[in-house]
Amino acid sequence: MKYLLVLNINAEVLAALTDEEQAAIGAGHEKFMATIKDSGEFHSTVALTEPAKSAVVKVRDGVPAVTDGPFVEAKEFLGGYYMVDVASAERAYELAAMIPDAAIEGLGVEVRGVVFESGL
Repeated sequence: MKYLLVLNINAEVLAALTDEEQAAIGAGHEKFMATIKDSGEFHSTVALTEPAKSAVVKVRDGVPAVTDGPFVEAKEFLGGYYMVDVASAERAYELAAMIPDAAIEGLGVEVRGVVFESGL
C-alpha cells in the first residue's frame, strides 16, 4: 500500500537550529532516500517553497482571483513529502521515524494512506 509521509515544517524551529544541525537534516534526508530506494519502497518525493511564495486561487461568479500567500496563517506548513509503497502501516511508521524531522521538537512527519492515485 502507498503512504504519504508528510513533512510538517515550522520555519521558526528550523531558523533556531545551528548550521551543523541544519546540515545534519539534509544529510539525513539523503540517507533516508538512499534507504528507501535500495529497499524498493521509494515512489516519489517533492519539496515545496515556503508559504510566503505561494498563491491562492479562488473563483467567484466565474471570475478567478489570485492572491499572495497561504490560505490560512499557521506556524506549521506542508514542506514536502515522500510517497512510499510498503507492505504495512507499521512499515510506513518505521520509515517516518527515520526522517530527521521526526526527531526535532516542533517538527513532525504525518503518515497518510493513499486511497486514490492517478496520472502516474
